[in-house]
Amino acid sequence: MREASKSIMRRLTDSRFATRYFVGEGIDIGSGPDPISFYAELFPLMREVRSWDLADGDAQYLEGVPDASFDFVHSSHCLEHMRDPLVALRNWLRVLKPGGHMVVLVPDEDLYEQGVFPSTFNADHKCTFTLYKKTTWSPRSVNVLALIAQLDGVMPLKVELLDSTFLYRMERMDQTMLPASECAIEVVLRKATAAEAARGGRLPEPRN
Repeated sequence: MREASKSIMRRLTDSRFATRYFVGEGIDIGSGPDPISFYAELFPLMREVRSWDLADGDAQYLEGVPDASFDFVHSSHCLEHMRDPLVALRNWLRVLKPGGHMVVLVPDEDLYEQGVFPSTFNADHKCTFTLYKKTTWSPRSVNVLALIAQLDGVMPLKVELLDSTFLYRMERMDQTMLPASECAIEVVLRKATAAEAARGGRLPEPRN
């Protein structure tokens, strides 16, 4: 289902997407037939967005994409197809400019796979994701918070379980096939500038 399209109305109610996150030139990794560039007119500060999909190469490495070449990186439901999510995220950060933002959606293992792995609903999923759990039913579970902690030079701005439209009383099915249900985790990271890294965060410039 078109998960990026589903996210648009929700993101329009959060001014940070229009004024901070989707600003400048971006790359949409794993965009498929549902690129966020379709909605550029709703995000006035969004300029050109490059779509990257299977025909462009391995999304885990983004070979041929120069370092620090984009103001923002977006990926909707692609990271779960990567052989090594950490390597993929490091390369996605590599192509992001300092001060830029990365917005990533991944399926939540309890809302999407619902206790079964390999995934019933998408056999190409290489792993499952959860915000953070000490124990899990999945043999390939990735804790999102632990994953972020392994990245250097990033500031997490938003990590959210998107279950407001999930139907908990419905019998087991792939709810992403429904027009409204999101079954995901959304992560927004900011790549620190050299000054931010030196000061240990987004602190005001020191005054003399």
